[in-house]
Amino acid sequence: MYKKIVIIVTILTLIGCSSSKSPIVTTKTGNSKYKKTTSTTNKKTETTQSTPRAVVTSDLINGYVFHYKDIAMSNMRNYGIPASIILAQGILESAAGQSTLAQTANNHFGIKCYKDWTGETINYDDDSLQECFRKYKNPQQSYQDHADILSKRTRYATLFSLPKGDYKAWAKGLKAAGYATDPSYPEKLINYIERYHLDQYDNMVLGKDYILDKSQNASPSTRAVASRNANQYEVQKGDTLYSISKKFNISIEELKKQNNIFDNAISIGQTIQIK
Repeated sequence: MYKKIVIIVTILTLIGCSSSKSPIVTTKTGNSKYKKTTSTTNKKTETTQSTPRAVVTSDLINGYVFHYKDIAMSNMRNYGIPASIILAQGILESAAGQSTLAQTANNHFGIKCYKDWTGETINYDDDSLQECFRKYKNPQQSYQDHADILSKRTRYATLFSLPKGDYKAWAKGLKAAGYATDPSYPEKLINYIERYHLDQYDNMVLGKDYILDKSQNASPSTRAVASRNANQYEVQKGDTLYSISKKFNISIEELKKQNNIFDNAISIGQTIQIK
C-alpha cells in the first residue's frame, strides 16, 4: 500500500511540473523551408510579404530605405527605373535586408544565376531545392545587377515606355514581364510604396514637389522620413538621440557634431540633420 501511494504522488508531481511549462510551437507557412516567427518586443512589427517571410519592424524598413535611397535614385537617373520600384522590390525580395540571401550573398533582389552569370554563387532552396543564386561582394553590386537586368533584357523592354513616375504601371508591368510568379506581386510592391511613401524619391529625381497625404495610415517615423529633404528628420514623441542613431545607423557623436548639440537634450518637432 505504501509503495502505491509513493507511485501516485510521484506521477502527480511529474504532471504538475510538465503542465507549468509553456509549449513551444513552430508554425511553418507555405513551403516548409520558411519559418514564420513573431516578435515580443514593444516595437511595432509586421510580417513582410516577401519571398523569405520574416518579421521586421517598421524602423528596419525605414532604415533600409534611408540606406539605399541614394542608390535607387542614382539608378533611376541612369537607367530610368523608378526609385520607388527599386526600393519596394528590395524590401520585398530581401525582407528589408534580413533574408538569408541578403545576409549571406548580398543578393537583395532574389536574382538567380542563369546561364550568363560567371561570378560567385550560392545554393538556396526556393521554387526548387538548392537553386543557384548570384552572390555579390556588396549590396551595391546587387543593385547594379538589378538595373542591368531590367534595362538590358528584351523581356523588360516595354517597361521603359511607361512614365517614370507611374509606379503602379511599373509594378504591373514587372509581373506581366515575368519577373515574379506571385499573382499578388504588383499589389505588394504598391503597398510598400504607398505605405512608406517611396514615390517621394521618384519626385526628387523628376524635380517634382512631393505632397504627403497625412490622412494615410502611416507611423510618425514614416511621416518624418517622408520629408522632401531626405537628409532631415523631425523629432517625434519618445525619440532620443540613441533611438535616432539606431534608426539611421549613425553614431550619437556624429549626430551631435552635425547638429551642434552639446548634450543629450532634444525636443519634439526639432529638425535633425542626417547625413
